Amino acid sequence: MNTSIELGLKENWKQFTLLVIVNAFVGGMIGLERTIIPQIAEVDFGMAAKTAILSFIVVFGITKAITNYYTGILANRYGRKNLLIIGWLFALPVPILLIYAPNWNWIIAANILLGISQGLTWSSTVVMKIDLVGEKNRGFAMGLNEFAGYVALAFIAFLTGWIANNYGLRPYPFYIGIAMAIIGLLMSWLFIKDTIKHVQLEATSSNIPKLKNLFWEITWHHKNLGSITQAGLVNNLNDGMVWGLFPLLLISKGFDLHETGIIVATYPAVWGLGQLYTGKLADRYCKKTLLFIGMLIQGMALLGMVNTNSFSWFIILSSLLGIGTAIVYPTFLATISDYTHPDQRPKSIGIFRLWRDLGYAIGAILTGLIADRFGLVAPILTIGVLTVASSLIVKFRMSCAKKQTTIPEFKFQLTH
Repeated sequence: MNTSIELGLKENWKQFTLLVIVNAFVGGMIGLERTIIPQIAEVDFGMAAKTAILSFIVVFGITKAITNYYTGILANRYGRKNLLIIGWLFALPVPILLIYAPNWNWIIAANILLGISQGLTWSSTVVMKIDLVGEKNRGFAMGLNEFAGYVALAFIAFLTGWIANNYGLRPYPFYIGIAMAIIGLLMSWLFIKDTIKHVQLEATSSNIPKLKNLFWEITWHHKNLGSITQAGLVNNLNDGMVWGLFPLLLISKGFDLHETGIIVATYPAVWGLGQLYTGKLADRYCKKTLLFIGMLIQGMALLGMVNTNSFSWFIILSSLLGIGTAIVYPTFLATISDYTHPDQRPKSIGIFRLWRDLGYAIGAILTGLIADRFGLVAPILTIGVLTVASSLIVKFRMSCAKKQTTIPEFKFQLTH
């Protein structure tokens, strides 16, 4: 074993920082679509059915979910860095397809490529950061990772909304995507180093038993891991609804693209910034409690949007939705890593992210069907109720690890 290899955030801060920057570009690629693709569907292609409009999220979610799974399987075999570079190669054509798309099928094709790219790049950066830091700062590492990705997503969502409002839906907003894809590829190729030796070092001292039937344990059978997986799926189910229908809902309430961009960007901005703090909470406090609280806040925020019409209230509720998501997102990945052996970590994260990102597809299909039949408010009510139900599954099925500290003030409030 190479004795120069060390685990820890301080010991690997240079590579860790580079991976944070790379992941900002990864998140920015999703931000390209966050505000304006639903508008392109209606304005450029005359699409009215919400199910059809949300088809781009369906194919994105399915493609990303499947790619997540195979990234987990292939990470140890082919190396994290190689998969990261391949992911950026898939991203290069995406903004070009979005600029020149003559019909909706081109948008679908772009989102297939984007889903593959996101599955490879985001999964690789997640696993590499966990490899570098070891067990001590895992939650904080995930907080930084998701912070970079989602703050960049929010910034690009706002920026593209502003550009579209002033200069048109196409092509100018997507020029940013061309630059991000090129820079992300060059950084990954020239500066990122693989982390396989770090995980080999951690594996020599790990006391975590290997799981025999990894897929089913992660999916549902293991009480803690299964609870995390269902919460991850529901989290992205509501995110898929917000992504696809939220801009249309806001436009229908009389907000222009600039105002819509601000509201849409608020949610991932709070989500991203909040993870600088919530990631550290996951290293210290009971992860079950954090997941329960985070999912409950999300559900209540969504339910609060049902009768909201003012710009200020949408900002407040979007912020609450972001806070809830910020609490759960780094905690998901840190907890999956806590309960799986280092050798099984990439595949475990891949299985979790398979189900989590299928939530995009399930959310888009479900909310599209409901919206077409009952209007734009009904899906928000439905997904809000499902998110609250998910929080209750976490509360009654999960348990806290012995080494984790409980949160007395939250425990008192929630049990009395």
